[in-house]
Amino acid sequence: MKEKRLIQQLPKLRQLLRLKRNFILLLLPISLLLLQVAKRSSYFTEKVLVRFFYRPWSLFLSTLTGIFPFSLAELIVILGPILLTILLIRFLMHSIKTKEDRYIVVGKGIVNILCGISIVLALYIIGCGINYNRYPFSYYSGLTILESSEDELYELCVSLALRANDLRDTIPSVDESGVYDSTMSKKELMLETKRAYQKISKDYSILSGRYPAAKPITFSRVMSQMELTGIFIPFTMEANVNVDIPDYSIASTACHEMAHLRGFMREDEANYIAYLVCTASDNVELKYSGVMQALIIAGNALYDQNKERYREVRMLYNEGVHADLVDNSVYWSEFENTAVSNAATMMNDTYLKANNQEDGVQSYGRMVDLLLAEYRENMK
Repeated sequence: MKEKRLIQQLPKLRQLLRLKRNFILLLLPISLLLLQVAKRSSYFTEKVLVRFFYRPWSLFLSTLTGIFPFSLAELIVILGPILLTILLIRFLMHSIKTKEDRYIVVGKGIVNILCGISIVLALYIIGCGINYNRYPFSYYSGLTILESSEDELYELCVSLALRANDLRDTIPSVDESGVYDSTMSKKELMLETKRAYQKISKDYSILSGRYPAAKPITFSRVMSQMELTGIFIPFTMEANVNVDIPDYSIASTACHEMAHLRGFMREDEANYIAYLVCTASDNVELKYSGVMQALIIAGNALYDQNKERYREVRMLYNEGVHADLVDNSVYWSEFENTAVSNAATMMNDTYLKANNQEDGVQSYGRMVDLLLAEYRENMK
């Protein structure tokens, strides 16, 4: 009886195998193959995958999503679970009601799920996965990365502290607590970072491209609870920024996420590019944001090496810089060691390590190597 029923189902199974959508499933092995090739050859990644796949695709999709003034990615995160739940309920109801063709209905459902997974994986790999294996930014910057002494790190921190002081003195806009308060609206600030990229691209053509500005996140406070200052979404090609964070760090965060949009996924490089873009800007508030980001990261590295010399650098901070850093510490202390923040940090750490950033979240500190290389170059 069962054999007879199976024979009766064979024509329908053949019909299932002939579905045109089955070709979408080829995206899965093709994408995985491209990723493996990318991991084995930075040359192929840079000269072929980035140039002929990532760059045209990122320009096209970011231009399309850039039409919308809000973050499509944020909207998808909010509405996506609701839509998936509705589709799942419809699928289950349809499966229950259909008795004779139930195997076909379930089969089509499984094919649809696999097609969805194939599309998502392909978009991820082309949208950012391959970029973890491209040439390092130092290849384009001309900087030589060398081992550095503690003295060099100390001198770098002193230089950054003095630069931060000078820039902070030129910013008159502060709140009642003496903390830096941006003169620009969030939209104006995003547009200013876009202009900064347009300027830096004259010296670094690899950063050029008619990419849209970064987008402020409406529910930024939720990102703070996850200890996230920004996030690049490859599925929509959007650089998203948490605008609830202290004002001095918003511009550098926007430029960091826009570096990802331009194909530089390594966190240390995105940090350095953000610093480079901000400090090359004509806007003093962007300059201050970039230098402050560099000062904090370099200062953390010095603290790990020599706490006493780190304290010497801190003694150099003027009143404005000190006020901004205290405000930053107070802000983030609210979100430390919560269940949400710890889970988000663990996920981020796992993600970074899965993409060949073995230092995980600590890879953010490797920006110091690029800062030191630039410092040595400027001292010649």
